[in-house]
Amino acid sequence: MAERFLPAITAPKPEAAPIHDLDSYLTLRTYIKGYTQTEDDVELWKAVRKHKIAVGLIKQGSKVVPNLARWFNFIEQTAHPSLDIPVRGKESSKESGAAAKDEGGSYDINLPDTDQRIITRFPPEPSGYLHVGHMKAALLNDYFAHKKYPGGKMILRFDDTNPDKEKEEFQDSIVKDLELMAIKPDEVTYTSNYFDLLRDKCIELIKAGKAYADDTSQEQLRAERMDRVESKHRNADAETSLAKFKEMEKGSEEGTKWYIRAKISMASDNGRMRDPVIYRCNPTAHHRTGEKFKMYPTYDFACPIVDAHEGITHALRTTEYNDANEQYQWFLLTLGLRKVHNWNFSRMDFIKTFLSKRKLTKLVDSGKVWGWDDPRMPTVRGVRRRGMTVPALQEFILKQGPSKNITLQDWASFWATNKKYIDPVAPRYTAVVADKRVQCTVSGVEGVKEEQREVHAKNAELGKKKVVFSKSVILDQADAASFAQDEEITLMNWGNAYVRKISKSSDDQVESLDLELHLEGDVKKTSKKVTWLSTDQHLVKVTLYDFDYLITKDKLEEDDVLEDCLNEVTETRTEAIADCNVANLKEDDIVQFDRKGYFRIDKTGKDGVVAFQIPTGKGGK
Repeated sequence: MAERFLPAITAPKPEAAPIHDLDSYLTLRTYIKGYTQTEDDVELWKAVRKHKIAVGLIKQGSKVVPNLARWFNFIEQTAHPSLDIPVRGKESSKESGAAAKDEGGSYDINLPDTDQRIITRFPPEPSGYLHVGHMKAALLNDYFAHKKYPGGKMILRFDDTNPDKEKEEFQDSIVKDLELMAIKPDEVTYTSNYFDLLRDKCIELIKAGKAYADDTSQEQLRAERMDRVESKHRNADAETSLAKFKEMEKGSEEGTKWYIRAKISMASDNGRMRDPVIYRCNPTAHHRTGEKFKMYPTYDFACPIVDAHEGITHALRTTEYNDANEQYQWFLLTLGLRKVHNWNFSRMDFIKTFLSKRKLTKLVDSGKVWGWDDPRMPTVRGVRRRGMTVPALQEFILKQGPSKNITLQDWASFWATNKKYIDPVAPRYTAVVADKRVQCTVSGVEGVKEEQREVHAKNAELGKKKVVFSKSVILDQADAASFAQDEEITLMNWGNAYVRKISKSSDDQVESLDLELHLEGDVKKTSKKVTWLSTDQHLVKVTLYDFDYLITKDKLEEDDVLEDCLNEVTETRTEAIADCNVANLKEDDIVQFDRKGYFRIDKTGKDGVVAFQIPTGKGGK
């Protein structure tokens, strides 16, 4: 497909026509060919980058070539390093820094030892679906390994050390969500691949007097660590601890009473250094290793060891691990492992939102939401189902940058970013609220007439739609109730009309209207421009959903009870009737119903269409 555009774009004398041709072609496309990135995208990207007119037009963005600008930036941000996409601004560090600042947060964070090949990792636990906070970690690790320092490597490692919570279903969903975000790890690994290595390292610590077995109750353990009190088993000899370790390996009744703690410093001001638990006995079968192991390492113990073993150069993670860095480095030093640098960035939190996997799981299990992909959920699948586009999600997250400054994000800016992408390409249709709709008789029109109109007034490439005109039309009750006798109004996409008769029910609801067409009227002089539908067409039943925040507080505090903070009503459903063109829509289409907003089509079928309203940043949502 690239050959269709390359000759004209690479011609000796650059011209604007082929650039506009490419922009039109990309109207409803993410990639040049098919549904994944190919070398066609890369070759065209390189050609466009060298085209002076194209670069100038792209800088103007959505004003001139919205689809080309969207595609160009998307390919630059997401191209896999093996495809050899050059990084814009890489010619000089000064230019690179300026480019990073233009994108939002600065990526010039002075990471140490970047003269070597950069190897990062994204280590999710397969115990739930990825939320938007996870995506920041994934995108930043991908960015530093593949964009900031080209030629690097990013590993997707499943931290599968807790068989009680983990499922293959979650593991598969994480892979798919990363694919959706155009994040392509160079390698996929599992912490469970290293269970034998981790077992050996734990024994090494015990033999060196740097770890011991403990059976202190969880409640007492918590109190002792808080008060810096040493366990009664802290100074047990290595042979005693190894004996308990063997019982743990067997998964025996005695073994389940014990766990292993690193012997660091109970006097430390850093609570993470006060002899943390590094191994627990758990006879539960593992979803990958079955019943081979009866004990499992903690994340804090496994992470630095596996990082060192896999050659990770920089462990990039959120600031909630600030205190854990000292512990991380202690394990590396004590076990004589290679150096790994820690860099922490702020997590991405939103108002009226919680990202705790435990709390999100509680909502799913209790039936408060439809599932992990519920459009009210802050999961990748949830925001995608509500109508967030992949390029917009990437842009928003990358603009946050790797800063350590903790901020509470507003969903308004999140969805406003998305609107930039959907507005130029969302076809326009009409829907009327079914409840108390008003029947109108229009004089001045003969019979039934059909016309082909642009489906988007500013984007002819989207094609046309059928508009039906007749004397029998319906309007929204809210619009009809605002009319005055003999007022001149505008019927959108038709023309002006006078309101000649208003018939109301005993409860003051408008039941019917008589309208007289006045197509000679000036639409600029009317204050009320309303949507309408001719009843002389196949009208489509549409259920329109809108959603609210799941919680009432801007931020949940530690002592808040989740159930006390839940919003009682988070879903609004409106039954509507839409024009005949809506029957041709498909699941995942994004459209605009005039004067009602943008919607993502969630379901189609003989019973009608289900559509979810997409926030635009107005009104805080």
